Amino acid sequence: MKRFENQIAVIVGGARGIGRAIAERIISEGGIVCVLDVLQTELDELIEQKAVQQAFAVDITNESLLAETIQNIIELHGRLDILINSAGIVGPTATKIENYSSIDFQKIVNINLNGAFNVTKAVIPQMVQQNYGRILHVASIGGKEGNPGMVGYTASKAGLMGLVKGVGKEYAETGITVNGLAPAVIATPMNKDTNPEMLKYMTSKIPMGRLGTVEEVASLVCWIVSKEATFNTGFIFDISGGRATF
Repeated sequence: MKRFENQIAVIVGGARGIGRAIAERIISEGGIVCVLDVLQTELDELIEQKAVQQAFAVDITNESLLAETIQNIIELHGRLDILINSAGIVGPTATKIENYSSIDFQKIVNINLNGAFNVTKAVIPQMVQQNYGRILHVASIGGKEGNPGMVGYTASKAGLMGLVKGVGKEYAETGITVNGLAPAVIATPMNKDTNPEMLKYMTSKIPMGRLGTVEEVASLVCWIVSKEATFNTGFIFDISGGRATF
């Protein structure tokens, strides 16, 4: 398929894991992908391996630098069709709120929620101008159902879902869709920062009894951000191996 032929996609957090799998899938279907991430080594590898067309080292909590980078991409390509935000951190796990530092809480909210606000704000004007756009934020089943011992992650992802729902309704008549994805645990490098007991607990909640794969996530995401998906906005899609059923 060539669903993304002549389309420009920006993938935030695309240097590894879910973001990279999505980037590879979009490229395989004819899209031009620009990856934004803070992981310089992984970005260099992407370019060296010619895995993506462009890569930029950008911290999405830096609103001005992010906006400048997005504008440079638009000026270079003349348009911006797709934004996928898979950037995020887990923060402390297996930690009750009484032992959870406010510094850790603010950090995770700044990246997972404020960063999502910044990048959405940066791409919307161009999408409005061209009367078309697809925005998707990767949230988490933890934001829907709550994971104990992960108050920062859970709260930031729940907030991200609120952002998706609000902005989706704001631009529902513009040709722009804004959606979210709530995965259960996916096998990615980010899991190495998760307490093993916490990981075991989250996996045990999945009826299929296994972690999801990045390829499975990429498959669903690429439909959501394609021209085929015309009547979905402000919605949180699940990919959870049966954990979420409504």
